[in-house]
Amino acid sequence: MDVKQYMQTVGRRAREASRAIARADTRQKNRALAAIAAAIRRDAATLLAANARDMAHARDSGYDTALLDRLALTEKTVAGMAEGLEQIAALPDPVGEIDGLKYRPSGIQVGKMRVPLGVIGIIYEARPNVTADAAGLCLKSGNAAILRGGSEAIHSNQAVAACVREGLAAAGLPDAVVQVIETTDRAAVGELITMKDYVDVIVPRGGKGLIARITGEARVPVIKHLHGNCHVYVDDHADLAKAVKIVENAKTQRYGTCNTTESLLVARAVAQAALPGIGAMLAGHGVEMRGCAEALAILKAAGVAQEKLAAATEADWVEEYLGPIIAVKVVAGLDEAISHINSHGSQHTDAIVTEDYARARRFLREVDSASVVVNASTRFADGFEYGLGAEIGISTDKIHARGPVGLEGLTSQKWVVLGDGHVRG
Repeated sequence: MDVKQYMQTVGRRAREASRAIARADTRQKNRALAAIAAAIRRDAATLLAANARDMAHARDSGYDTALLDRLALTEKTVAGMAEGLEQIAALPDPVGEIDGLKYRPSGIQVGKMRVPLGVIGIIYEARPNVTADAAGLCLKSGNAAILRGGSEAIHSNQAVAACVREGLAAAGLPDAVVQVIETTDRAAVGELITMKDYVDVIVPRGGKGLIARITGEARVPVIKHLHGNCHVYVDDHADLAKAVKIVENAKTQRYGTCNTTESLLVARAVAQAALPGIGAMLAGHGVEMRGCAEALAILKAAGVAQEKLAAATEADWVEEYLGPIIAVKVVAGLDEAISHINSHGSQHTDAIVTEDYARARRFLREVDSASVVVNASTRFADGFEYGLGAEIGISTDKIHARGPVGLEGLTSQKWVVLGDGHVRG
């Protein structure tokens, strides 16, 4: 296969299809989404069989546990893909909305209309569910999509792609509205991120290496986050029972996700009371704690197993472990916690556990992250949980889209002017 020629063909078809999907009405788009969801439910066994092939190859290739976790499909996750598409169909269509329409002294009306971005390229590793999520979100927001999944998920992604094509056909839409790249050649990525004539924005989802490469080489605008060093701060006005519950979920529900907590900060005033219970819980889950000297002393005195404790280095305060390891630091209080998060975090998701309203408000205002959480797990930082139906990715950028990127994040706005023969004097 001539990869350059293949990608140019994909790009041309996507640009042509973007015009068709941009003018599609809400009913037609929702009809496609419902048909894709129905095909996924009907073909669940086919999807699981394709995924089993990918999983077997990944294990034979020695992929790590975090990637295997992201790659795996189950009956529950397949059903979740269909449910996500149905939720997207139920959401309001942002395309064509006009905001802020106001009369000007001249008599004209001026406002902003929400419009699709055009063609969106999504590059992702492992997670086959992204194929369905990305297809659904791009479709509903009136965009054409070029999806390039990782080679480790090629069979899973192509199985989902077959369902997507069926749904598009059922709604009378071109199959080029969503194209899943069929080659595993890495050169396809290099072509996709430089096709300025055909692609309007790139969304990378994967590890630091992938995102660093895309950011460095892309000639197309990129919506991205580099990594997820998320924090939970246990304040000196925290309910400690809540703190244990929140830290347990934030760290141990899933290890391989970008919204998993990697750093725990505890106020000095409650460290002696809070750390023993949290430490026992984490050790019970097999989590290694890399702590500052003060945290380690408290954990050791509380009887936490020595093999689950290690001295933290400077690198641990910025690390995204994606595994059963957490950094633990005792801080003086709220000011130091905020300063530590803003200087060591990744601007992804950070949480405070506190019963003090004023402290919670300060944390919300001053922590410079895409999602800031009070008395809840960082694992909620997700498009599905935020009511977006699904997400195309999470952005830690500050321009255009920030946090989970759903339908609105895949649109832009243009100025519209309404007159009735008005001329400028």
